[in-house]
Amino acid sequence: MNKLYIVPTPVGNLEDITLRALRVLAEADIILAEDTRKTLILLKKHGLTARLMAYHKFNEHRIAGLMVEKMAAGARVALVSDAGTPGISDPGFLLVRTCIENGIEVECLPGATAFVPALINSGLPCDRFCFEGFLPPKKGRNARVEQLRNETRTMIFYEAPGRLLKALTLLAEVFGNDRRACVSREISKIYEENRRGTLADLVADYTNRTPKGEIVIVVAGNAAAKKHRRPINEKENDDTDG
Repeated sequence: MNKLYIVPTPVGNLEDITLRALRVLAEADIILAEDTRKTLILLKKHGLTARLMAYHKFNEHRIAGLMVEKMAAGARVALVSDAGTPGISDPGFLLVRTCIENGIEVECLPGATAFVPALINSGLPCDRFCFEGFLPPKKGRNARVEQLRNETRTMIFYEAPGRLLKALTLLAEVFGNDRRACVSREISKIYEENRRGTLADLVADYTNRTPKGEIVIVVAGNAAAKKHRRPINEKENDDTDG
């Protein structure tokens, strides 16, 4: 019985892939890809050939069961997404869970993910942070941001270019115009861009232009809430009198 390999792929520059990842892809009997066309470009870049099979949110339930059968029979299966690590705002969770439930080992290789370089490049505190991924596109969007109003950790969001201004405007309305933030796009590519400032600055910057590429928004935590939060080891009730 073989294991499932989760293989991170570059978020931008096609050279940002590990030697081990290339070896696993070369040895795989099947590579599950979110978009086989994009994965084929990566494979050709590195001189690899493999059997590609589409695996995305529209077929993942059917494919997960099929792959478990194939791995149980000895097939070597690797999962990739269009960019970054599968399972992080990309298909992958269902397949991993199905494998675990059926006694098939899962091994996730370390590698590229978009939010780490965006967090570091932001210049905002990175000792503690929370990853929020994509906000709901419609229903629940405002409520989700409201829940984060008093979040003290640095927050990380993914967003589509066409919804960036809407997201920044909502964040400014809930968190305040003066909250520090950074918008990163085209990470590791030639035209990588990191724009830093207040949320109001960023709203103004993107009001008349729609950027291209994958977007990561990094927002500072609520400093005022952090000052008023009691230390974890502080007693809730001080009954030491007498």
